[in-house]
Amino acid sequence: MIDLFISYMLLLLLLHSLSQPVRGVLIDCGSNFRSSINGQEWLPDTGYISTGTSKTITARGQSQILSTVRTFPLQGNLFRKFCYEIPVNRAQKYLIRTTYYYGGVNVNGNRNLNLNPPVFDQIIDGIFWGVVNTTEAYMKGNSSYYEAIFMPKGKNLSVCLAANAYTDSDPFISALEVVVLLDQVYNSTDFNHYALNLIARNSFGHDGPGIRYPDDRFNRYWEPFGQDTFPQLSSQNLSVSGIWNLPPQKVFQTRLARSQPEPLRLMWPPNPLPVVVPPYNYSIALYFADDQISRSPRTFDITINRVDFYNNLTLTPSGVVIFANEWPLAGTTDITLSPAPQSTAGPLVNAGEVFQVIPAGERTLVRDAIAMVSLRNSFRNPPIDWKGDPCLPSRYLWTGVTCSQGPRIRITILNLMSIGLEGSISPSIAKLTALTTILLGNNTLHGTIPDLSSLKELAILHLEDNLINGILPPSLGNLTKLREIFVQNNNLSGDIPKTLVQIPGLTLRYTPGNPSIIPPPS
Repeated sequence: MIDLFISYMLLLLLLHSLSQPVRGVLIDCGSNFRSSINGQEWLPDTGYISTGTSKTITARGQSQILSTVRTFPLQGNLFRKFCYEIPVNRAQKYLIRTTYYYGGVNVNGNRNLNLNPPVFDQIIDGIFWGVVNTTEAYMKGNSSYYEAIFMPKGKNLSVCLAANAYTDSDPFISALEVVVLLDQVYNSTDFNHYALNLIARNSFGHDGPGIRYPDDRFNRYWEPFGQDTFPQLSSQNLSVSGIWNLPPQKVFQTRLARSQPEPLRLMWPPNPLPVVVPPYNYSIALYFADDQISRSPRTFDITINRVDFYNNLTLTPSGVVIFANEWPLAGTTDITLSPAPQSTAGPLVNAGEVFQVIPAGERTLVRDAIAMVSLRNSFRNPPIDWKGDPCLPSRYLWTGVTCSQGPRIRITILNLMSIGLEGSISPSIAKLTALTTILLGNNTLHGTIPDLSSLKELAILHLEDNLINGILPPSLGNLTKLREIFVQNNNLSGDIPKTLVQIPGLTLRYTPGNPSIIPPPS
């Protein structure tokens, strides 16, 4: 779907908004101190993550934020995710940016010469975001950043790193930004089912440093592009304000343009896109503004890879955006602006954005996810990857967790045998009503066995070799699918429920140990 969106806003209000700090959380990964840089407050990351190692690197010529990183151990953690969790408002959408500067952080003398940065995955709220590969930028002495727009699924937003099959040293991160976006920004996308992964955002004809905050109120990065191809300074008589997506006024100060009524051709975005069948869908927005209307209207047609994108576009000083929500692209992209027959002026373009559209509708059943958080909180030392979505992406399940597939993603197995767990078993485990197997044996769990009568699918319950006290709940006898209950070597007491003994085919082990338990009549 192609839409023409022209909106107006008082310039005074826009200028006032530019002076406001970015709304959101800016995290200096690996740092232990707050800092203020260019009018923005950066926070240490210790309040948002509980694992990994903070390290200092040499980042000559780079931002102060890049002088620290947090790394996550590769050994024993293939396909395990390490997650930051940031409190959010689930009714708002957010710009998420991760920044990486390697600085040789994994180089360890002669034993581990990882001169190149590792390649690894990044994940948001259980959705596979993409692969982090910073090698090319690092070899040029530059940092790398990745940006996406997501709607949170709950009260916390998780941003995770994870080693994949190609990761050869510890994953790392330098900075994480989670910025609140206004409702009218990127509001043509259904963020209940999709997310946007930034491919390119450029200010055309701009030849200076990238445009950022405070010019852009959301601290979006507008990189220079095409400064060697038909650049022009824009007219000083523009009155752009309140345009859709609220691009900064500075992007309208330069443009790529033809002085004569002839086609303007751009090979943009600058890098080829993946070639897959069927092709990925992309969200495209092109921004224009011109005062040529005072003399002769500047009118032209737009094609993308020779397919009509928009016809008879006439520019105005107040600005206009042409956008597509889902446009299939692959390989090199050819955008051509061709003047209309009646136009006496050549075409122009000021700026553009391209996002890959990512399906983002899947999630673990909310009740299960909430119950797992409560269970995690009842353990003193839960597995280090128990953050983010328990079941997604499917290659990155929480340690010891097995999930069902299909439209309702449920947790079906908990296997945490012999991992040194301490703490108690939260009653919330009873809300995991798809569980068939609970394996918590050979740990150091204490407290009582919660009421599990809601777990109608439960077949195997192993709690042996712990410090559990209290009684065997009589309600276990109502679980007719039970085939194994192992509770030996605990501190249980009281009678063995008769209803348990009556379940056909049940193997019940309560000795040795449990000296105060009363066996059923023989």
